[in-house]
Amino acid sequence: MVLDWIRKQFVDVIDWTDEPGVLAIRYPMADKEIQNGAQLTVREGQMAAFINEGRVADVFGPGLHTLETSNLPVLTSIMNWDKAFASPFKSDVYFFSTREQINLKWGTAQPVTVRDKEFGPIRLRAFGSYSFRLEDVAAFSVKLMGSLEKVTTESLEPQLRAAIATALATGLGGSDVPFLDLAANQTLMSEKLKEAVNPVFAQWGLAVPSFFVESVSLPEEVQKYLDKSSSMRVLGDLDKYARFQTAEAIETAAANPGGIAGIGAGAAAGMAIGQAMAGGLTPAAPAQAVPAAPAAPQEDAFAQVEKLHKLLTIGAITQEEFDAKKAELLGRIR
Repeated sequence: MVLDWIRKQFVDVIDWTDEPGVLAIRYPMADKEIQNGAQLTVREGQMAAFINEGRVADVFGPGLHTLETSNLPVLTSIMNWDKAFASPFKSDVYFFSTREQINLKWGTAQPVTVRDKEFGPIRLRAFGSYSFRLEDVAAFSVKLMGSLEKVTTESLEPQLRAAIATALATGLGGSDVPFLDLAANQTLMSEKLKEAVNPVFAQWGLAVPSFFVESVSLPEEVQKYLDKSSSMRVLGDLDKYARFQTAEAIETAAANPGGIAGIGAGAAAGMAIGQAMAGGLTPAAPAQAVPAAPAAPQEDAFAQVEKLHKLLTIGAITQEEFDAKKAELLGRIR
């Protein structure tokens, strides 16, 4: 009975089956000692480390390992064992999962202020997903594991998200590419932010295989400014097109009192047509007496009304602003 009890205090088989979400675990040794010649099984996607007094001694990758002085060089040196030792030995054994931890979410709880090349200081919020894996057992063990029994992905996520938020400001603020160009190409933005996040994770022994930006938003007032600026640029490009539409609307008004679609300018269109017809029936006056381009103001007014209608349609101006300006423009041609 006594011999059986003593044998149970020696460990001759060491292995660990992965648990979902567990990154590292200290193998439960209690007061047991490891038998010389014991078998260590490290599965695919795992690493095992022998740690003595907080110092990583020997690290083993996937495979079946026989624990002897010949394959425990660092631990043997620390313990000052003879190469022929046959005694059990004490050491903390840790297992680490090197599998990629996927589908993790990141986001800015509060807007982050960055200095943009084009806009200067702006505040933005961003959201996305990322993955990481344990790559450097020594760095992870010293900086994150310590004397803990277990480290899980869930316990690390708050720290990792905080690091990402900090890297976001660094990555965007230090970029030579303006924010608008990055936002238009989320693949490029994801790569830039991954470059900023990698060094932070590396100090903990972690790598970032994937990093994705799924949404970026500016403050509402900045977004409104960008919308109006875009509308005005589009409007400038459509100036000739607006004039063409006005001419077609006048022709339509001759056959249909509903005239210039939906903007209440039928009467003004009819007046313009009447004036044009009257001009055609009046005998030609001497060249020097002909007034200079009398129809130009009317054409300009209609073009401006059409532009205003475009702005109303895309939401750049309000209905009240449109009605007031339309009345002013149409009043010029009566």
